[in-house]
Amino acid sequence: MASIYTLETDIRELLKTKNWLTPSLQKELSEGVGNRIKAQFEEQKKPSLRLSKMGDTCPKALWHSIHTPELAEDLPPWAHNKFSVGHFWEAYLLVQCKAAGHRVEGEQDELQLNGVQGHRDAVIDGCVVDIKSASTRQFAKFRNRTLEKDDPFGYLDQLDGYIVASLHDPLVLVKDRGYFLAIDKQMGHPCVYEHIARTDHVINRVSTYKRIVGQSDPPDCTCETTPIGAGGNIKLGVRASYSAFKWTCFPQLRCFLYAEGPVYFSHVATIPRNTYGNIREINKDGYIIHNY
Repeated sequence: MASIYTLETDIRELLKTKNWLTPSLQKELSEGVGNRIKAQFEEQKKPSLRLSKMGDTCPKALWHSIHTPELAEDLPPWAHNKFSVGHFWEAYLLVQCKAAGHRVEGEQDELQLNGVQGHRDAVIDGCVVDIKSASTRQFAKFRNRTLEKDDPFGYLDQLDGYIVASLHDPLVLVKDRGYFLAIDKQMGHPCVYEHIARTDHVINRVSTYKRIVGQSDPPDCTCETTPIGAGGNIKLGVRASYSAFKWTCFPQLRCFLYAEGPVYFSHVATIPRNTYGNIREINKDGYIIHNY
């Protein structure tokens, strides 16, 4: 009998078969991808607290995201393509679940937890499920069950919110836990990850974040920074480097283009170097300002 515990295996077995994508599922997939991407490019409503943003974050950045969203760093154009690919995987995996004989309900239902709204991805076999597409490196956290040790983007906090907000939903039969259906977007491997709900944690997080955005002035920045190298330089932590408000938190921020990507420095004592010389510096818009 199909259940959340057979979902990963059932998807793998499905993909070994032919002609599983029926005309009705094909239509659903097409509409699902189209609607998700259409919504991605629609004008956004006035920003508000969301269950999808319950991860650990800098309170100053959180405050500005609600009160002065115009200060946010613009997404580079290619980032929109990255998010669009995520929408495809969400719609495609849900279609695969249905084709594999699993009960999929409650797709994109609106939820509310103490006044904070959100939309869960689906209820599969009576369980709250959030779908994530990840690089091979990030996917390993799902596969190896290490996400609790390293969750810089607050995926578990997000799922906590959906689980607790769904507590009285009759579609949800499993009340104390939820699941990620993750996909390695480079290699195509699926994985089901179980998470026990941290009810008190997410309720306290909602209360704290409501209090922060209710203040008349922004609180202090708490972005993580860490030394880099032996020259006295300090860089932003992973979570802070992805913040759309890092230039608001650090007006004197400088960015150097390493081989693995940009690295943001809150303090520069010496120009960073590699074996070829000084590393190129770029500005907020991504243009080289020093080629040394």
